[in-house]
Parts: sequence; C-alpha cells; structure tokens
Amino acid sequence: MIVIAGVAMAGIATHLVLRFATHSPHPVDQVPLWVVLVFGGVPLVYGLLNDVVRREFGADLLAGISIVTAALLGEYLAGAIVVLMLSGGEALEGYAVRSASSVLRALAQRMPSIGHRRQEGQIVDVPLSEVAPGDELVVFPHDICPVDGLVTEGRGVMDESFLTGEPFRMSKTPGSRVISGAINGESALTIRATRPASDSRYAEIMRVMRAAEQNRPRMRRIGDTLGAYYTPLAVLIAIAAWLASGESSRFLAVLVVATPCPLLIAIPVAIIGAISLCARRGIIVKDPVVLETIATCRTAIFDKTGTLTYGRPRLTEQVVAPGIDARQALGLAASLERYSKHPLATAVLDAAAKAGVGLQDATQISEPPGQGVRGTVAGHTVLITSRGALADSSVPGREHAPPHAGGLECFVVIDNRYAALFRFRDEPRAEGVSFIEHLSPRHGFNRLLIVSGDRESEVRYLADQIGISEVYAEKSPEEKVEIVRAETALARTLYVGDGINDAPALMSATVGVAIGQNSDITTESAGVVVMDSSLEKVDEFMHISKRMRGIVLQSAVGGMVLSMFGMALASAGLLSPVAGAVSQEVIDVLAVFNALRAAIGPRELTDFAPGGAGE
Repeated sequence: MIVIAGVAMAGIATHLVLRFATHSPHPVDQVPLWVVLVFGGVPLVYGLLNDVVRREFGADLLAGISIVTAALLGEYLAGAIVVLMLSGGEALEGYAVRSASSVLRALAQRMPSIGHRRQEGQIVDVPLSEVAPGDELVVFPHDICPVDGLVTEGRGVMDESFLTGEPFRMSKTPGSRVISGAINGESALTIRATRPASDSRYAEIMRVMRAAEQNRPRMRRIGDTLGAYYTPLAVLIAIAAWLASGESSRFLAVLVVATPCPLLIAIPVAIIGAISLCARRGIIVKDPVVLETIATCRTAIFDKTGTLTYGRPRLTEQVVAPGIDARQALGLAASLERYSKHPLATAVLDAAAKAGVGLQDATQISEPPGQGVRGTVAGHTVLITSRGALADSSVPGREHAPPHAGGLECFVVIDNRYAALFRFRDEPRAEGVSFIEHLSPRHGFNRLLIVSGDRESEVRYLADQIGISEVYAEKSPEEKVEIVRAETALARTLYVGDGINDAPALMSATVGVAIGQNSDITTESAGVVVMDSSLEKVDEFMHISKRMRGIVLQSAVGGMVLSMFGMALASAGLLSPVAGAVSQEVIDVLAVFNALRAAIGPRELTDFAPGGAGE
C-alpha cells in the first residue's frame, strides 16, 4: 500500500505542476492521474471486490465506489485523491501490524534439531528424527531437552514451568522423568529416550499451536462496524441527490466528501499512537486489533505460575516436633542449604534472612541421590530430606510428622531425630489481590478464572488468597485451549499467561497477554507482551486501550458528522467533486490531529493500588 500511496502522491503532484505551472494542454495534464487510477485504483478496487464476494463490507467500500464513479465521470483528480486517502490509511494500518511474526517459526527454532547420542563410548550428534526409544542421550548444561525420557546418570535440576505450569525448577536424579522442551540446569544429565521426538510433549504442543493459529478468532474492527452503517447511508444520500437534481456529478461529489477518511486514516493514526505509548511503558503490542477489543472482553482467564505468582517457592509454614526450637531448626537447615542446589534451598535461606537467623559453617556435606542433603552444623548432624525418604528410614520421632497438606515440603532431621517440617508455596504477586478485586468494577469483567497445569491443591490455595472462585487445575495445553474456546463462544475473553503451555490458549482467546520475556514462543503467540512481568502493566494496557477507543470514536464520529454536513452541501450543488475531495482533506486533518492525542499518556494509567491489598 505504501507504493500505491507514493504513486498517488507523485501523480497528483505531477498533475498540479503540469496544469498550473507549465500550463500543459488538457489531455497531457491528465496522464499522471490516469496512471494513479490504473496502477493504484485498479488494485484497490479489485481487493474491495474480493471483500464484497466474501460479504465483508468495511469502511473502505465507499472509497472504492468513489474511485469507480470518478473514473466513469472523468473526474480523475477527485478519484486520485481518494486513491491517496485509501492507500495511505491502509499503509498506516499495515505499519501498525508489521511487527507481528510467525509463532510456529519461533516454536520450531527453539527446539534443538540434533541430539547428543551416546554410542560405543562416544557422543555422536544425530538428527532428532533418528533418535529412537531406548537411545541414551546426553543433555549438556543449559541445553533444551530434545526428547521425553528418563534420567540414567547425573543429578541436577530442570526448568519445566513453561511447559507444565508446575512452579519451580524440578530436581532430576536417576529414574526421574524429563520432558522435551525443558531447560537443563548447570549439570549434564544422561537420559534414555522413551518416545521419538515426533511424539514428544513439545511436538504435541506444537500441533496444538498450529491448530490454534488456524482457528484464531477474527474480530470486527471499529472502523468496519461504523462503516457498515455509514456506507449505505452515504450511498442513499448520493443517489437521492442525483435523482433530485438529474446531475451525475452530484452523486460523485457526495460520495467523495462522504469518503470515510476519518475511519481510514484517523483510526490507524490513533492505533499507532497508542502502540507508541505502550512501547514507552514497556508493553509491546504485536496485534493492533487487541487495542480495539480488550475493552469489550468480559471474561478474564489467568494462568497461575509466573502470572498470578512469581514462580518461586516461599517458606509458608514451619511445623516443629515437641521440644524443638523453631529458630534453631531454621538456622541449622539454612546453614546446610547454603551448600545445596535443591530448588527449595533459596526459599529456606530467604526465610532465615527475613527472620534474622544467623548462618553457621557446615562441614562433611553430602547429597546422596534420593536421600537429601546432610552435613554437620555447629556440632549437630543435620539431614534435609523428603517425606518418602523419611518414611523409609528408622529416624526416631517421625511419628510426629504431620500428614501431607498440599504444596512442596521437606523434613529436617537433627542429630538423627525428626525435628521439623517445612512447607512451601509458590509466592503470589504482591499486587495480585488488588488487581483482581478491581477488574469487575473498573473494567467490566463478569467472570474470573484460573486455568493452570499445576496441582489442584496449589491452584485452590492461590485462588482462595486472591479471590477467584472458578478454578481449572492440572490442565494440559490441549485442555486449556478447549476451555478458552468454550468461554470465548460465550463472551469475549482475556487470557494472561507466561509459559509455552499457555501459547495455544493465548492464540485462542479474544485477547492474549503474555507476562514477561521468559519464552519467545509465548511472546510470539500473544497479542500483547508485558516486558517486566507485572500485573500493573496489564492494567496500564487496558487503560491505554480504553482511552484510545474514546479518541478513535471522537475522531471517527466527529469526522463523519462533518462529512454529513459536506454531503448536504454537495447534494445542494454547492460542492464540486474536487471541492468535496479538498473538503474531506480538511476534515481528515482535524480528525488526525485529534487522533494524535492517543500517543500522549495521562498522568495516571492505573486505577488500583499495586501491592496494597496483596502484601
């Protein structure tokens, strides 16, 4: 479209020079306008005819009728001006959309194309298509796991949260299950493939993603909605003016002045301004349509891990055995956890620091596979282990251990006697409660849901904390898509998530918002990406969208009202087709100046107190 707009601008300028500067004879000065109508008008009208065949009647249909009428009546300048207005508006809109890229391409690029297969004492790189169940593969530190399998050698951790929705990095020891797409930690692991790459968990997500992309919901734009009412009204007025006067030029004059340029130009300008404002606030808009539609969403669906929570463990409860000092147990455990790579070690250390418990040196540290970490701290032998390992041992006092109550846990054994149980939960975002509470009164959401791959107990625990009653737990990406599609069939939906397992659901919702930059797959599949992983930024985006919609309606409706006044003058024979086109340009300038306000942010872009109720 930018080429057509350039041709139209050059053609009109050349025509004016030939006509008024060089005073060229009449047929000569019309040649540049013919070029504009042939090389610009014909492709535009052809595209509009295809829309008509598909029964898609947008705001630009009236412009197409004006181009054809101008060509038939010999009003080539008026037709060229309409070509410029139409192509210019579409070029602006194309500029707003151009940053979007292929989700499937990003998904495919993330997955490794080779596996490091161990054979005959050597490691050989082979294509994933050649990896068969039973093959042993080495996953190097920080590599992406290429296939589903079981660990046979090595100990470490893997980050599976983007795939499964389970929070935290998961410990991996011989016998542990690994899934393709998980990110390995700092230790090399040897795994035995259990399925070919084509049947892996990652491949399944990719298939769901492809299906979701093909079934992405199509939204009706604001300009098309307004144009659906405005276009037939303008055509009726033009026909009435023609019939009443008997002059076909009045038909064209009405159509030219009625050409909905406030819809074709002012709306893209406002959208580009809002996208620019979002970018300055750390919010990347990949699909401009979401700016127009998020204000109409009535159901908000949230992932749990990394969206409503920080995706990191927090020590929430410490249950000590009779006769055990809680501060001493925490201090001894934290002193030992300093030397551990276990995913919960950081949470214990954070709890000790918050409680003001000092740490001491540990010696004789060991971490036998599946048995926990043990060592000596201040003359005490300390063991931090799991419920299963404790049950299999003969440690005195283990009968005092409370039953499992959800969440992650570890047991502390001091001097070969059960001492304490530590319980951990995923840490909720500080602003979560106040954000959730304001969605209904401030933004008109009727329903709030959590759809997560995490365990039922964990999701329910968080839902109770932040005030959401509808919960779907332990859901696969396929099941998430089914839930989102069912909800979207009832009302427009907003889906907020951060993991690869959220990507298909993000594409299936009316508006998909990705939190953070943890996954290029998620950010490619979402219409909006919040760069700094903040619910406050989600609220800012909703306010920018709401303000932009108001400015768009002011520009569009105000421009159409002025156009209606011009149509009345054209119907009375007071405006020629060229004068009507010039009048429309004046209206365009006013509408565009108003639309530019969308790029200017107000002082406040949120209407809740971040962190206030959630701390």
